[in-house]
Amino acid sequence: MKRMESLKRLIILQLSLIGLLFHVGVYAYYWFQEYYPYLRYHGHANFYFKGHVLILLIYFVLLLFFASTYGVLKIGYLKAVDVFISEFFSLLFANVISYFQISLMANWIVPVRPVAKVMFVQTVFSIVWVFVCNTCYFRVFAPREILVVHGERPIDDIVAKFESRKEKYKVGSSINISEGIVRVKKEIEKDYGAVVLWDIPSAERNNLLKYCYSRSIRVYMMPKISDVLVKGATQLHLFDTPIYLTREYALKIEQRIAKRMIDLICSVLLLVIASPFMLITAIAIKLYDGGPVLYKQIRCTMGQREFYIMKFRSMRVDAEKDGVARLASKNDSRITPIGKFIRATRIDELPQLLNIVRGDMSFIGPRPERPEIIAQYLEDMPEFAFRMKVKAGLAGYAQVYGKYNTTPYDKLKLDLTYIEQYSVWLDLKLMLLTLKILIKPESTEGVDSSQVTAIRKK
Repeated sequence: MKRMESLKRLIILQLSLIGLLFHVGVYAYYWFQEYYPYLRYHGHANFYFKGHVLILLIYFVLLLFFASTYGVLKIGYLKAVDVFISEFFSLLFANVISYFQISLMANWIVPVRPVAKVMFVQTVFSIVWVFVCNTCYFRVFAPREILVVHGERPIDDIVAKFESRKEKYKVGSSINISEGIVRVKKEIEKDYGAVVLWDIPSAERNNLLKYCYSRSIRVYMMPKISDVLVKGATQLHLFDTPIYLTREYALKIEQRIAKRMIDLICSVLLLVIASPFMLITAIAIKLYDGGPVLYKQIRCTMGQREFYIMKFRSMRVDAEKDGVARLASKNDSRITPIGKFIRATRIDELPQLLNIVRGDMSFIGPRPERPEIIAQYLEDMPEFAFRMKVKAGLAGYAQVYGKYNTTPYDKLKLDLTYIEQYSVWLDLKLMLLTLKILIKPESTEGVDSSQVTAIRKK
């Protein structure tokens, strides 16, 4: 089993490296054919061999950095479309930065056409390469057969999630922990590719985790809230025994200062860049039904402090005429045609940049909820209050790694993961990844009707 996993990893790394080297090769061709002759002609550069190597090495490092950030190196792990989107954004950022680098060398704006050609050729290659790599990978390596060990909670949800990736996973069997730990261990010994520990008591879960670890059996474990909190703890060496420290506050003072500076700089820059789109959106909404352009709603931020969030109105004026707060559902008839577009492209969220400037929100953080919905969540999930230890955000961990219709309990775990593992780099990484989810329609799907009418603890 170990040998097979090592072989998989080696193949993934080799395929990823071949793809990256091809992209560097395309860039090198246009560097030598167009950009370097342009720089020499205008008297701005006269490189020797080492100079060319340095230019190409910088490009490779840039590409590798963005590829690692976006997940390009996860062939066989992510869906083919996800890998392609990740590679597209990696190439886009690497080429844009490289273009400005060359412009600085020329002391002027250089022609855009060569870098556009580079981007076009690389994108076409990426489409073909990602498809070929994923097809070959899944033909060589059969789906991993898994055993689901569960408690009293229904397993339909988790089974459906694994089966949605049928090219990678196959649910071979399931067993209830109530059958006894001895019976479960005998089932685990039947040479499954992995074991899923799904909502079982901590004592039994820890026992099985150690059992699988001692036998080098892969385990997929869905964490509890306490697991997420411990994951973000600081390891101390006060004595001769490991100590984990979970802090009583969310962010350190220096982190809060840095976060606020990033919020102000990014929000002001985006307001300037997005102002034409915001003006067009405002005119379109007004012409459609003559109603108000902006929609203001009470939401809660850090410490459950209430504030008015601003969004472009995407629903009918009488969407909540009965005064009852409800989440948007799939195919919600209250959403206008213009609203469907601005929700899918996230343009409706742009006015919240003003909330960030005012200090009500942060650029990255848990999404702000309405007081009445928070009250509903707290009845079943008292831990929901933990996510309000930081400012609410325009985008967040749960939006990047979840969907609009991800269950409230799973969103809570994602938000707490962000809070407990906060760093300035994590904020910057989530900003980059947020661009990726803008073009993934499933990230804006409404919730199921069952989630709209009832909030169930999971």
